[in-house]
Amino acid sequence: MPAAHLGFPEPQGLYHPSNEHDACGVAMVADVAGRRSHDIVTKALTALCNLDHRGAQGSEPDTGDGAGILTQIPDAFLRAEAGFPLPEAGSYAAGTAFLPAGA
Repeated sequence: MPAAHLGFPEPQGLYHPSNEHDACGVAMVADVAGRRSHDIVTKALTALCNLDHRGAQGSEPDTGDGAGILTQIPDAFLRAEAGFPLPEAGSYAAGTAFLPAGA
C-alpha cells in the first residue's frame, strides 16, 4: 500500500515512511512577533508538564537527562548581575555545567 494512503508522504531524499514511529513529543511556544513575556515561559512550562505522560521527563535520574525549556538569554539580568562587562547582546552565550564535587 502506498505511504500516502497511510497519511505519510512518499519516500523522498532522506525521508522514508517506514521510519515513522511515536516519539515522546515536542511542544513549541513562541510569539511570532518576537515579543518576550512571562506568559510564554508559563505556557512552555505548562506544555512540558502536559508532555510528562509521553516520556518527556528525566529518563535517568542520576544524570539529569530528559526534558526542559529553552529561553532567550536574559541580557538585562546578566548585565546587572555579571560584575564584568558583556559583549553586545546576541554576541555571547551562556551555559550551565555540572562538575564533580570538589572540582
